[in-house]
Amino acid sequence: MNELLTVTAALGPVFALVVIGVGLRWLRFPSLEFWPLAERFTYYLLFPSLLVLKISTTELPVAGVDSVILALLLVLAAMILITLLCGRWLGLGQAASSSFFQGGVRFNTYVGLAAATELFGETGLLWGALFLGLMIPLKNIACVVLFVLLGNGRSGWGALFRSLFTNPLILACLLGAVLNLSGLGMPAPLVPVLELLSRAALPLGLLAVGFGLELRALKSGGSALWSACLLKLLIYPLLFAGLAVLLQLPDQARAVLLVFAAVPTSPAAYILARQLGGDAPLMAAIITVQTLLAMLTMPLLLALLG
Repeated sequence: MNELLTVTAALGPVFALVVIGVGLRWLRFPSLEFWPLAERFTYYLLFPSLLVLKISTTELPVAGVDSVILALLLVLAAMILITLLCGRWLGLGQAASSSFFQGGVRFNTYVGLAAATELFGETGLLWGALFLGLMIPLKNIACVVLFVLLGNGRSGWGALFRSLFTNPLILACLLGAVLNLSGLGMPAPLVPVLELLSRAALPLGLLAVGFGLELRALKSGGSALWSACLLKLLIYPLLFAGLAVLLQLPDQARAVLLVFAAVPTSPAAYILARQLGGDAPLMAAIITVQTLLAMLTMPLLLALLG
């Protein structure tokens, strides 16, 4: 019980900002046009500033990195297979299958990094950066390849390579690692500037997540919606927890990365569904329901497994 209360208290502010974002959408404050632009601003400037600053100025985790990478690759491969088989068993069409797949394997970067930082401080941020640097390109590749194979992604390969080579989070992780490992470090005059920018990244990102939730989508989805929630919010973290024990991951890495295994799917999945011919209404419903359910499932799972 004490563990549950501790985790709930730490995650409370994270999900409170998401709920406030929902309220801002209802109030249309400051405007409906503001928050998509704010999310873009966070994604391309504030969040990369946070990652570059922290990775470049803090000692990177070394012990157990090889086993951590192996665990992340194995759980991703297992979830890809399970999600594909489940979608086939449900008899989903091509468009619905691609959205269902995204709901099973993608993750919400803002919620994950905010939760890891609240629970574990700098350690959470650094292991989170390793997770992002590895999993963002792999999950983008998996999702776009599926769109292409299903015949939905006519321009999928070009979109894939553009997304990988221009993704600001991948570039920020790489730049921070280069500055750190080369010994150059972050130039001193830039540190206070990036500090100020990075302080706004997670709060603004979480508010934008809440604003982007489509509560009207709760009426649709059916078995595909609830199956995607089961896969992402329960099966994914349980698989990772099992592999973490089997591969004897370092305790800190296991606890931090369990946070990322337990987060809901990414709001960016809706954009990809629209652009490449997925089932956009189903995708909106999956994002919304998973985000709301995660407010309950994340504290429980992290307290029991973490």
